[in-house]
Amino acid sequence: MKQTINVGVVCLARKTFDWQAALDIYRGICQQLEQEDGVNWEFIPQPLIEAEDARRAANHLAGMDLDGLICISGTFHLGHLVLELARAVNRPLFLWGLPEPPHDGGKLRLNSVCGVNLDASNLYKGGYGDYHVNIGSSIDQDWLDSLRISRALARTRLGLVGGAAHGFFNLGADMLNLWQQLGVLVDQYQLSEIFEQAVAPEKVQEFYRQLQAAFIVDDISEEQLSQTALLCARLAAFSDSRGLTALAIRCWPEFARDFGIAPCAAMSLLQSQGRIIACEGDVEGALSMIAHRAMGAATPFLADLSQVDLQENSALLWHCGVAPCNLSDGRCRCSLDSYHAGGQGVTADFVLAPGRLSLLRLDSAGREIRLFLTRGEAVAMDKELKGTYAKAVFPGGVQALLDTLTGNGVAHHLSVVYGDFIRPLELLAKARGWRVLK
Repeated sequence: MKQTINVGVVCLARKTFDWQAALDIYRGICQQLEQEDGVNWEFIPQPLIEAEDARRAANHLAGMDLDGLICISGTFHLGHLVLELARAVNRPLFLWGLPEPPHDGGKLRLNSVCGVNLDASNLYKGGYGDYHVNIGSSIDQDWLDSLRISRALARTRLGLVGGAAHGFFNLGADMLNLWQQLGVLVDQYQLSEIFEQAVAPEKVQEFYRQLQAAFIVDDISEEQLSQTALLCARLAAFSDSRGLTALAIRCWPEFARDFGIAPCAAMSLLQSQGRIIACEGDVEGALSMIAHRAMGAATPFLADLSQVDLQENSALLWHCGVAPCNLSDGRCRCSLDSYHAGGQGVTADFVLAPGRLSLLRLDSAGREIRLFLTRGEAVAMDKELKGTYAKAVFPGGVQALLDTLTGNGVAHHLSVVYGDFIRPLELLAKARGWRVLK
């Protein structure tokens, strides 16, 4: 399910053009927009014509907790209007130009696109870069999705439990930089708080049954299965009781030593149910998954780029066994195994389904935020390894992909989802001034 957002809508006009026709078009657009799922609309019903109209509308909209503002150029209009709105509302702007209707007696009726050009020029030269231009009869869904990402990140409460895994310095994050640039608050906890989390016995039994239904469990002991069910219940209760959006967990070496099992299989099941849990204390990996989910991508997961084959132009998107179990290819043996952590796994083992992939890493270097983005294709393969993995090919070539990652020092975890979820992230990066690495 996509992140719900709040969006304002205004129509700009000037009476020297056919503003009544523009009003009719505007009302039709409003009716279309009301059919959109996951958006709370705030429409200003009458066209804004004079600067005072814009000021009144801006004062009203400024108190509406908007994520963005759509400015429909009904006709050519005064340059004051968008500037008044931008100053008071201070949100991403969607400058919407309308197709010109048939001429009426040889007169240009709307001159809408010229109004968009005027607004864009004023905003750009005034240092207000967070605007997007669209010419046509329908909303740009990718712009709406870029707002969903921003809102989801800004309202994230991320629990970092235990810090980054031993030696994974590149997964460390500047918490205040994330707060400044994304609005993200990171709360820090000790692993012992999960280990000691109180849970109801019936919740443990419920997860026990879910594990048996999702996996073949013949290769692990009864004690390991019971411990995995207990950990599922504790992770869920820990997150819910603290109102956390997502978790980033230091999953080794302490988990196997102090709790008795590694958390991989528990994470696989919980992620299949829509929870965001990043392994190895990867804060920015968790944020990457949150960004994917905000656009409606189902069950994102983290993977390493592994077993690169330059001749075949392929690589494994592999990890030790944490991918959501609902993403199994349906034909391999989807099982639990204890190969990891000296026999104290427990990990999920399966091949991921074939299909189109989108990969993302929201990554920082110093105080700079970068987005690594690429598309791929998971292809069918036999189950040959432990862990969860997909064999993927990339349109630009795996060598170019590897060069981009290593040449820019991008961290080694990538958020992976099925489907095409690239352009909204590009629009967000443009608005925020972030570099896009492709």
